[in-house]
Amino acid sequence: MNIYDVSERAGVSIATVSRVLNGNPNVSERTRKKVLAVMDELGYTPNVFARGLGLDTMQTIGIMCSDSSDPYLAEAIYYLERELRSHNYDSILCCTGYDLDVKQKYFNLLRSKRVDAIILAGSKFVEMRSRDNNYIIEAAADGLPVMLVNGYLEGKNIYSTVCDDYASMYDATLQLIHSGHSRILYLYTSVSYSGVNKMEGYKAALKENRIPVEDSMIHQCSKSFENSRDLLLSLKEEGLKFDAVLASDDSLAVGAVKYAHTAGISMPEELSIIGYNNSLLARCTDPEITSIDSKVEALCTTTVNTLMGVFSGANVPNRTTIASALIKRKTTNF
Repeated sequence: MNIYDVSERAGVSIATVSRVLNGNPNVSERTRKKVLAVMDELGYTPNVFARGLGLDTMQTIGIMCSDSSDPYLAEAIYYLERELRSHNYDSILCCTGYDLDVKQKYFNLLRSKRVDAIILAGSKFVEMRSRDNNYIIEAAADGLPVMLVNGYLEGKNIYSTVCDDYASMYDATLQLIHSGHSRILYLYTSVSYSGVNKMEGYKAALKENRIPVEDSMIHQCSKSFENSRDLLLSLKEEGLKFDAVLASDDSLAVGAVKYAHTAGISMPEELSIIGYNNSLLARCTDPEITSIDSKVEALCTTTVNTLMGVFSGANVPNRTTIASALIKRKTTNF
C-alpha cells in the first residue's frame, strides 16, 4: 500500500495527499477528512519518502562517516543526530570505510534518496588528490548543501566547521618544550586534512624553538593500543631516545601509557604523554591522559546550525573555526 493507492481511492492528486500528510493548510477540511478516512480504510502508514512527494524538502539529512566504531566519530554521530532531531529533521547514516569508490557509492545513494543535505563527519572525506573530490563539489554546485565536520573543501554550497588542529598541536608542543622536553616523539594515524594540520603544528613549534625535525621522531601507527605500545617498545630497543609522546589520537596515547608500564618508565617524571580528542579513552587509563579537547560537540552543533541557516537563506560562512582546549591530567607536569 502506498501514496498512489491513497490518491486513486480518494480521487485526489498525489500532491494533495502529500499536503494532508504534512499538515499543509492549503487543503479544505472536507478533502483532508476524506484523505485521512481513506488512509485509515487502507491501513496506510506514510514513510519519510512519501511525505516528501510534492514538497521541496524531505526533512531528512544524510550523514556519512568512515568508521562508527571510532570513539570520535561515534560521538560526532550522536551530536549530529541529536541536533537534527531538535530541528525536526530525520537522518540516514552511512558508514563508508575508507575506499574512495565506496564513499562515492554511498554519497550517490543518499542523493538518490532525495535528502536535503549531506553531512560528512571527519576529515577522511577530503582526498589529497583534488580530482577525487569532484563528486562532492559537483553535487554541491548542483544545489545539494554539503557540510563537512572537521574537514575543509572549497566549493559552492560547501560549508566546513573545523577545529584549529594546527594551533592545537603547536600549543601542546610548546608546552612540552617549555616544561623541559626536547625529544618529543610524534605519533599519527593518517595523512588527512586534519592529520596534515596537526603534524604541521608540531613541526612549527619545534622549528621556532630551534629543535631539529627528525624523521626518526615521527611515526605513523594504526588506531590500536597494542600497535602503539609495540611500536614504542621497538623504538626503545633500537636506542631511540624520547622524553615525551605527542599523539594525534587518544588511542595512540593509551598505547604510550601501556608502553611506559611495560618498560617500567614513570609518568610524567620520565615520560610525558599528550593525546588528542579528549575521548573516554583518555580517562580510562592509570594515570589518566592529558588530551586536547577538539570540541566535537561544538563542531557538530555549529554544523547543524549552519545548515539551518543555509535552509533559511541566511548569510552563513563557508568556513567556521573552533578553538580547542588542552585538558591537563596526570601524564604531564606542566
